Amino acid sequence: MAAGRAIDPFWSMYQQHKTDQVAEMLEEYRIGNLSKEDAAKIQSEMASDPYALDPTRNPLLIRRALKPFNAETPAELLSQNLVTPNDLFYIRNHLPVPYIEESKYALTITSESLEKPIVLTLDDLRNKFKQHSVMAAIQCAGNRRDDFNKQKEVKGLTWDVGAIGNAVWSGPKLRDILMWAGVDPESPELMHVHFEGLDKDFEKNYAASIPIDKAMSPAGDVILALQMNGEEIPIDHGFPVRAVVPGVVGARNVKWLGKVHVSKDESKGHWQQLDYKGFSPDADWRSLDFNSAPAIQELPVQSAITHIKPESDVISIKGYAWSGGGRGIVRVDVSTDGGKTWQVAELEKPNQRPGRVWGWTLWTLNIPLEQMKDKEQLSIVAKAIDESYNVQPDGTPGLWNLRGVLNNAWHKREVKVNDK
Repeated sequence: MAAGRAIDPFWSMYQQHKTDQVAEMLEEYRIGNLSKEDAAKIQSEMASDPYALDPTRNPLLIRRALKPFNAETPAELLSQNLVTPNDLFYIRNHLPVPYIEESKYALTITSESLEKPIVLTLDDLRNKFKQHSVMAAIQCAGNRRDDFNKQKEVKGLTWDVGAIGNAVWSGPKLRDILMWAGVDPESPELMHVHFEGLDKDFEKNYAASIPIDKAMSPAGDVILALQMNGEEIPIDHGFPVRAVVPGVVGARNVKWLGKVHVSKDESKGHWQQLDYKGFSPDADWRSLDFNSAPAIQELPVQSAITHIKPESDVISIKGYAWSGGGRGIVRVDVSTDGGKTWQVAELEKPNQRPGRVWGWTLWTLNIPLEQMKDKEQLSIVAKAIDESYNVQPDGTPGLWNLRGVLNNAWHKREVKVNDK
């Protein structure tokens, strides 16, 4: 990012490097030490912390990075409610959380087909357009990355199964706003809708885009969320406005939304062009061509085991299942012997239309303890099937990629019977 310039601003902004492993790597490049006077001067210049205004977070969240802050929901809490409580919803930040005064907030809408920008206030978004609510799960592309690391180390935050959550988002539909602004959804010159957040580093804002057909479809249910689970959207989740794109990877659900741009071209943002893309297991960083792969949009069918506990005379196994593109879950199969035999779990589904099932499904399988009395260990496996009969694949070897995204292999847990 520095590209020949001073590295200091980026070193301060992107602080994932503050680990013992990175320090050891850098040590071999040490050429000397600053004098105490110069070191004190630099510390004084860097005293302004760009993360100083970050909000407080629920201590139950499992922290994966401090600056920028990233944390996931503990697995056992994920399956307690169909709707994830706001303070337990996973947090994926790429940059410092911006401070936004509600009275000064403005959303700018631009397009190559519009004569001039259109600016909407928060009151406009609340009062000029019909408000809609949609239950939608949002999942990070790196959810379950830790399973890849067990095979071979990948680049990215170490997520277990908690980089996903399910909430009810409320606000005006993006389609309604763009139609009101005069955007023609049938124009052959308009192919993409860009979202630009108000979170930024020294050079750029977070930015991403989605296909215009998703943004403008009456069945796409893309909204500019002002509320999350019936409350003002929390700061960490995009206050005052977040783009919620149901069925699409979390990276396109841009928080702290400041600008919407309709264009013939895809966003040129770093996280659209140089990240969040899938590659072959054989791809390596030396020969990687990001232009050879499309940006991730819809995510594949997914499930995870979140709970294995004895309850009365049964072992209760619980988890979640979800599929991108509005494809509802029709079945979750669970095995206790590593996939040799299977049982069908009971499902708790959102009440949504076929093809527009944006919320996740929770599942439960209760196994009588009597069936487990002669077993020392259980090899528990879960796999979900969506309404297009897409099914999770067995194992990560064919899915592994150097960025560690898109892991939707069977989820497996080894459990000793006397430890359950």
